[in-house]
Amino acid sequence: MLDAALIKECADPSLKPAIIEQFVTDAGSSDPLAVTVRSGGRLILIPKAASAEEAMAIIRQYAGQAVVRVGLTQFPAGVGVKEPTDLKPDLVDPCQNLRKGTAMSAKVLRIVAKWYGNPTNKDVFPQIFEDAIYAWKTGEFEGVSVFQA
Repeated sequence: MLDAALIKECADPSLKPAIIEQFVTDAGSSDPLAVTVRSGGRLILIPKAASAEEAMAIIRQYAGQAVVRVGLTQFPAGVGVKEPTDLKPDLVDPCQNLRKGTAMSAKVLRIVAKWYGNPTNKDVFPQIFEDAIYAWKTGEFEGVSVFQA
């Protein structure tokens, strides 16, 4: 369960707190130091980071060679980064991770909603949200790379 103050202070204000909580529950992690590495669709087992420094070392080791997800939102670590040394420790800072992750997830939600024709009917939202979570986890929606779009 995410701290309400953390959501209020750090999360993208365009998303309702309940949506942010559901997003982190479905696609994120309760551990701000969580690092998930996938290569060729397979999960690579890595030691659990005990500190921000350890997490950053793992992230830098795999960034560019595998899909690296980080922190509360499981933010894609390599997005917009040329060199592993460009990766900043704010990736594992709970507030910064929530800020970046929710801003990116809001963008993914908009991409998915647009594909659905931006419906205003509340009954359609669960399907849009489910598709957005899937797009967040895979990095793609209907052939579009959602993190680069």
